[in-house]
Amino acid sequence: MILEKYIAKKINSEGNQKKKSPAVKIATIGVALGVATMILALAIVVGFKNRVAEKAIGFASHVRITGITDQLYTNSLPIAVDDSICNMLQISPKVESIAKSAEQSAVLKTDTEFSGVILKGIECYYDSSFFSNSLVSGHFPALSDSTTSNDILLSESIASKLQLNVGENILCYFINKEKVKVRKFNISGIYNTNFVEYDSFYALCDLKVLQSVNNWETDQYTSLEVKLKKFDDTKLFAKELRYSIIGDTDKYGNSYFVESALDLNPQLFNWLNLLDMNVWIIIVLMSLVAGFTIISGVLIIILEKTSTIGTLKALGATDKFIRRTFIHLASYLILKGLLYGNLIGLSLCTIQHFFGILKLDASTYYISEVPIELNWWLLLLLNLGALIVLLLMVTIPTHIISKIKPAETIRYE
Repeated sequence: MILEKYIAKKINSEGNQKKKSPAVKIATIGVALGVATMILALAIVVGFKNRVAEKAIGFASHVRITGITDQLYTNSLPIAVDDSICNMLQISPKVESIAKSAEQSAVLKTDTEFSGVILKGIECYYDSSFFSNSLVSGHFPALSDSTTSNDILLSESIASKLQLNVGENILCYFINKEKVKVRKFNISGIYNTNFVEYDSFYALCDLKVLQSVNNWETDQYTSLEVKLKKFDDTKLFAKELRYSIIGDTDKYGNSYFVESALDLNPQLFNWLNLLDMNVWIIIVLMSLVAGFTIISGVLIIILEKTSTIGTLKALGATDKFIRRTFIHLASYLILKGLLYGNLIGLSLCTIQHFFGILKLDASTYYISEVPIELNWWLLLLLNLGALIVLLLMVTIPTHIISKIKPAETIRYE
């Protein structure tokens, strides 16, 4: 094995001293470009899926415990989650946080315009990082545990439709079982997440306002939002929670209902899952391109070193020994291509991540620029997979070595 590597290094060093064959250069470039393309595709798809999923989770959390929907008024009946359920959620290693909230359909009206919205009532302990990072102007509603706040957070699309700015007041009309109630809000901030499905109708206010409008008790709300540490746990956690509280009711006799972000946005997540297929297609195509270029390069080297192969055979070297020698030589080209490919791919990913050169139509793709997210484990698996596939493919051209006859090659030398 040591002798094979030594001969391979000598042949490779001879190629470095002389002008290399264009086919060998193309083989290295082909591997580098193929690997760089696969790294970019992987980073973009992982980034895109995570960014879009974060927006869906930001509005609805990973898992929610709600009441049964009132079909007549399209609002969920209030629930009061007892301490046993809260304790069960808090001690779970998968749970990051829980938050109480309420949702209520309403109409925002000015002197000339109006807009239907879904008001989400939140408490002061609510994790506001998602909306705070999406603020266009103003600030997140100032909430207190003791007093009721009249602040409201509107999306940019709603504010634009109603021609409103931060600091202005807006009347909100609640229609609940043929009764109309009016509340006056002060616009504390305007946000824009580029998630059109929610931005077009979602607004945030104090949970106590909605409890007052609906004449609920202080321990009643429409949902308990459960935020998980990992998105991948969402489906299984929702299933386990659904079975653990099935048939349970709160102290007011209302039934519990468990739904996940996957249940609320099935089309969105099905679309994101289809992106995995696109990545696999790109990886397979780029592997084939890189494989065929490295096969061509190895064939050229074998043809150029026909006399060397003949001499080795005359000295007693077996076909298997010589094949392994050229596989070692091909591995140098593959490793060189992988190195350059990683440098190119990671450099382009870094540039896009920090400067956002490539832009997207936010109304279509939910984000304004091509996202980049590197998963180092997937990157390692990608490189290992590419190395193994290419090494297997270079064994194909080495079979031609058995056709080379030492007597003929030495005669023409």
